[in-house]
Amino acid sequence: MRDANVFAFRKAMPRMSWSPRNLYNLWRRSCGAEAEAIDFTRSPKTLFQQRWISKALVRAYHGDFINEKIFKRWYLPDTLPDVRPRQHAPSSNGDLDAFAGRTEYLERRKKKASDEKRKGLAPVGSLMLAEVERRIDVFIFRCCFAHSVYEARRLVVHGSVLLNGKKHTNANARLAPGDMVSVDPAAIRFLQEPESTQSSLTPFNLPPYASPFVFIPAYAEVSFPTCSAIYVRHPTARPGYSEIPTPYDADGEVIRLAWEWYAKMRPRTRSKRQMAREPENRSKTQFHPHRPL
Repeated sequence: MRDANVFAFRKAMPRMSWSPRNLYNLWRRSCGAEAEAIDFTRSPKTLFQQRWISKALVRAYHGDFINEKIFKRWYLPDTLPDVRPRQHAPSSNGDLDAFAGRTEYLERRKKKASDEKRKGLAPVGSLMLAEVERRIDVFIFRCCFAHSVYEARRLVVHGSVLLNGKKHTNANARLAPGDMVSVDPAAIRFLQEPESTQSSLTPFNLPPYASPFVFIPAYAEVSFPTCSAIYVRHPTARPGYSEIPTPYDADGEVIRLAWEWYAKMRPRTRSKRQMAREPENRSKTQFHPHRPL
């Protein structure tokens, strides 16, 4: 096994897995004894220590199988979207607005401003992990075709996955909107019928304690009868909601401090030799007819 202590209780780091041990670690980090360790409101730890702990927790869940140097070079955005509200000068002439036909537009703008004030700003800190969600192995796990992201990687490497109808064995590939991923039903464990029972219906046997993890993100269109899924679009965020699943508050201290760490520590330049080693990014290759996919 790649790491026998990946679900160790001593570290209590949540991972992309349906394991009962992982569920227990997730509970400890959410409301158990370890939850106080990531509450930095009145913490004696220095700012460096807070950022380091946050970075370690975020990386443990989002791509712990990705080399740290590769993660910093290829999976982090240059900047985060600016979601600060733009100040508009309010109109002071209602008759003129009604004459110009701007009444409905102004009402929609006021409603949008009130919603933003009520829900707060969009949690864009979680968007620093959008490139990780584009990976084909992570996408297979998000579509509930594998018990863990490690199993999803094995499915890809062993040739049990089709990308747009062709066998695909590169687990590092990042999907483009519209890509369809298909998984061999014989390789999906919870679709296998137990030996003791015989039925004409398609079996569906989830492992114990898997229900908290069985959900489909908004950017995936999944078809269980065909064991396939379409990557509809890149994940995004709006006020009060982030489409990127994470065990931590999408606009909380852990995500913010992790971004602050990487904003200071990430490499700034890429040489031609480094550009040649970029993991497969289908958003860059699908529109070049002379470049193999």
